[in-house]
Amino acid sequence: MKINLDKAINILKNGELIIFPTETVYGLGGDATNKKTIKKIYKLKKRPIINPIICHFKNINQIEKNFLITPRAYDLANKFWPGPLTLILEKKDSSHINSILSNNNKFVGCRIPNNQIALNLLNEIDFPIAAPSANISSKLSSTRISHISDILLKNAYFVDGGESLYGLESTVVKVIDDKNAQILRLGSITLEQIKKIIPNTKIDNVKNSLVSPGQLTKHYSPNKNIRINVDYVKEDESLLNFGSNDLKSKILELNLSHDSNLEEASKNFYNFLHILDKSNCKGIAIANIPNEGLGKTLNDRLMRAASIE
Repeated sequence: MKINLDKAINILKNGELIIFPTETVYGLGGDATNKKTIKKIYKLKKRPIINPIICHFKNINQIEKNFLITPRAYDLANKFWPGPLTLILEKKDSSHINSILSNNNKFVGCRIPNNQIALNLLNEIDFPIAAPSANISSKLSSTRISHISDILLKNAYFVDGGESLYGLESTVVKVIDDKNAQILRLGSITLEQIKKIIPNTKIDNVKNSLVSPGQLTKHYSPNKNIRINVDYVKEDESLLNFGSNDLKSKILELNLSHDSNLEEASKNFYNFLHILDKSNCKGIAIANIPNEGLGKTLNDRLMRAASIE
């Protein structure tokens, strides 16, 4: 692993791209201060330039050098960093982080990953890593190297860190003032957890002004069509099930959690969708998932995956 990390570090320093693990999903990353590098990320992913990219930092001191952090934002940071929290922060004029990654907006998504490989990489470079998920734009996120498309693997050096711990992306939060916050993208940290720190937190993931990834209507989609909240399974459908019910597939069935455990379901979510997407089916039927806790995040992903836009 040491040799792999050394090579990945040199690639980053040379302005090229790497695929690396985090505790949420795998990222496609490069130097956040290098405009050419960031353009390569957008081009390789086929990502709309209006869709912002999150910056990954080694510690809060590095974030403080580049961004303004309010007291309430510190409260969230102290609770959840390092970890699957992305804070939308205002960039300082002195920052060298390139504005193209935030669609020339002064507000940027920032986080400190809780993954040793990611932190080892960040500790050996003097710039943050701009990194969206390692997938083609609008497609399923990757929680294992085996999920990542050949196009990305052939054009970026990858470090295999095994299976992601959480299996869902980070939760993106913008602190409005001392009493109010908005969740711009649901993720591995639930609304209920955020509200313990800032009680008046609301979900606001509309795409009127994109300052966060995960706000586009069509996103997180398998290649096969999906039907959500089903009460029956078609002859030509595979099934993504949850809990105990009478649903059956004649092709392939995978159950996110037989025990209706949302944490287990979240970890299995993308992996199972990747497997079902490759099965001999014409579509994927998806059982009802309770819209509470991490279930809100899972349902958000499924609604976007099922969108026809």
